[in-house]
Amino acid sequence: MSSNRGFNPESESFEQRPPFYIGQHDSHRHESPTDSQYGQILDSGFNFVTTPITNEHFHQRVIDLYKSHLQEREQWVNERGLTDAQKANPSLPLVTVPTLTDDDTSLFPSSYVGSLIAYTSPWIDLCSSDPIISDISRQVLNLELAYANFCGSRTIIIPGPRQDDGRAVAQFARAIQEAQEVGGRVNLVIHLPMYREPGLEEEAETLSALLGGEGSKEVVKADAKGTEIDLFSTWDSWHTIRTVCKYSGRLFVALRIPKRVPEKDLQERWFSEPLHYLTLDKNIFSLNKAGHPSLTRHHQDLINRYMRLKNHPWLILNNVGPSAESLAEAPSKMEIDYPPLSEASKAIKENRKPYAPPFNDYVDYMKYLERHQPPYSAMETPSLVSFQDWLQSPLQPLSDNLESATYEVFEGDPVKYDQYEKAVAEAMLEWKKYNRPISSVTPETPDGKDLIVAVAGAGRGPLVARVLRAAKSTNTSIQLWALEKNQNAYVYLLRRNKREWNNSVTVIKTDMREWEGPRLAANPNVITKLDILVTELLGSFGDNELSPECLDGIQRHIARPHGISIPYSYTAHLSPIAHPRIFADLSNRVVSDPNAFDIPWVTRLFQLAYVAQKVPKHGRFQQAWEFVHPVEVSRADDFSAKNGRAKKYVTHGSGSMYGSSGINEHNARHCHLTFVCPTRGVIHGLAGYFESVLYKHQEEGKTPVEISILPDQIDRKSKDMISWFPIFFPLRQPLYFPQDTELEVSMWRQTDDTKVWYEWMVEVFAWVGPKTRIKVGASEMHSSRKVACIFG
Repeated sequence: MSSNRGFNPESESFEQRPPFYIGQHDSHRHESPTDSQYGQILDSGFNFVTTPITNEHFHQRVIDLYKSHLQEREQWVNERGLTDAQKANPSLPLVTVPTLTDDDTSLFPSSYVGSLIAYTSPWIDLCSSDPIISDISRQVLNLELAYANFCGSRTIIIPGPRQDDGRAVAQFARAIQEAQEVGGRVNLVIHLPMYREPGLEEEAETLSALLGGEGSKEVVKADAKGTEIDLFSTWDSWHTIRTVCKYSGRLFVALRIPKRVPEKDLQERWFSEPLHYLTLDKNIFSLNKAGHPSLTRHHQDLINRYMRLKNHPWLILNNVGPSAESLAEAPSKMEIDYPPLSEASKAIKENRKPYAPPFNDYVDYMKYLERHQPPYSAMETPSLVSFQDWLQSPLQPLSDNLESATYEVFEGDPVKYDQYEKAVAEAMLEWKKYNRPISSVTPETPDGKDLIVAVAGAGRGPLVARVLRAAKSTNTSIQLWALEKNQNAYVYLLRRNKREWNNSVTVIKTDMREWEGPRLAANPNVITKLDILVTELLGSFGDNELSPECLDGIQRHIARPHGISIPYSYTAHLSPIAHPRIFADLSNRVVSDPNAFDIPWVTRLFQLAYVAQKVPKHGRFQQAWEFVHPVEVSRADDFSAKNGRAKKYVTHGSGSMYGSSGINEHNARHCHLTFVCPTRGVIHGLAGYFESVLYKHQEEGKTPVEISILPDQIDRKSKDMISWFPIFFPLRQPLYFPQDTELEVSMWRQTDDTKVWYEWMVEVFAWVGPKTRIKVGASEMHSSRKVACIFG
């Protein structure tokens, strides 16, 4: 293992990776570290330190208080002659824990207190079934939180429940809800094991165990059960806690990493949660042949995965030193600042601070892992990372004119344009191979030799440039039109045509649906048809930016039967997901935007968990519907051919969606999908994706030219493509489901004569017999009609 502990930006092999922030926690520390002790820990290589809020003096005072209360109750029996029924009266006085004194704590406001992570007393037992102990514990927690908040701590770790039964967890969750009000400005971090691996709990005994209260019996029983471990029970407890606390933005998780790393499903479930810390105990490390600590490859992979989060967790090493005893023997700050000459001379020779402790072996190993993480990939640039789980409203390309900067972002993706260029080139090659007719040959121009091509929605011209490149690479003569409705982008196209394309492109400012068609260069009086129509109208869900409606208005210009559209087809796909972060974000937005949960949001989904599994006949990602272009039969085109474009197409009907005439009814869609969920969990919404066949070869068996943003297909079809982020259809309320359930997703693409919107709902069914299912939950029907895309 290399001894070089830092990155060297000047090194040729330097590549950027997520930084590790490493903290030290000592479960045997009962006093807050002094200034010099804090410095010693930092000099050992740590970045931050945890500190207890109260000490053993306070612990003993609470124990004595409980015992004195029991004695007082006996006095009531002896002196007042209470009967058994009177003794059981729940309204008898309880214990009131008095305020803290300076003997109860060594934590005080200081210059470095903001760098300390406060840790509440692990003996607190909020889950106790003994009402006296649970009430004392709640009071102690509130006292510690209030005092730590006063001292300046901004993050406080609270040991989580040690059992996962409903009563105990509900009691704990209610106490945390109250604690959030007591510590109004602090972040609360619940310390939980990834699962109930034996030996992963707090070492300190709870009040119930120490005092022999009723709650101690339950913990013993829980430990004495069989060896089978419910992997998701701890996550269940966390879900209850954060649900009671309404997905608070100040509530986080500190996750204890087990010695045996669990299955991927559980790892991904925790990945989606608000992780603040990963805690690694000394006993999960093993020693290598050289005697240095090391972690298994599974642990390394887990840490590397979690460190990819935009707000990646910090790491806390438990009980790896320096110990409280060694810190107590450390020199004072005065001795460090003014060392004797012998120590000062030795420190200079060894290039260290006077009395500096040796670098911690465990920190040294973690720094080694930090340097050997996989470097950031092409999909993890600072710009792309900043978009992780950031919600954006979908574009309205027909009603909004995009700015140049927006076009520039889209144009920064070479993968998409490489695939478009490949599709156009393949089409041109097959045109020659199969000797298809060309639309430049007309009765008026029988000697035409040019393919007639149009780029509709040309923007600033990236597709125009790729079509010209494809024509040059295939030695194909073309006449090219570029259509753009945005008057500002039109100016830019005119400039590029003069400076880059030698005026070889006919640039037209028009809505593609109103275009009259291509006029031949050899005879401008002749309007002909298109051989190839190229468009860039796809959205994150394929059709959500009105590609079908736009192409409906221009497809009449495509030559039949040989004319083609690029793209040829596109499909929408769905998968139910858990995404607590986005749900919390929307819960805050809904205060100012009542429609927040009815908007399909475009976002780079990252901190999520897919809840469905791929099984026979039911995939994790399932196709919702498809659009294919051109449409061979169009009533609107038939009407225009007969009556002319000046006369508006009407159906004389009114029974379609919302009383519309139904002129766009052919672009409505509906799907009903079934997803299988072997493990229990929660769903916050539906992730939407698309795939597109840009060009389908005439030759049978040849692989089509495609693009995809489906997670399980993008690397195969369009690796590193960044032009589209997924779309997210949220649920207003999280939908919990038990294990071995089926989620049934219903979605509609609805339309009237002027708008397009989506409606969606999710139902949960559980199997109770070989042929019997029961419905155990359902979402409400969501609709984006109030924020629909306008096309008419």
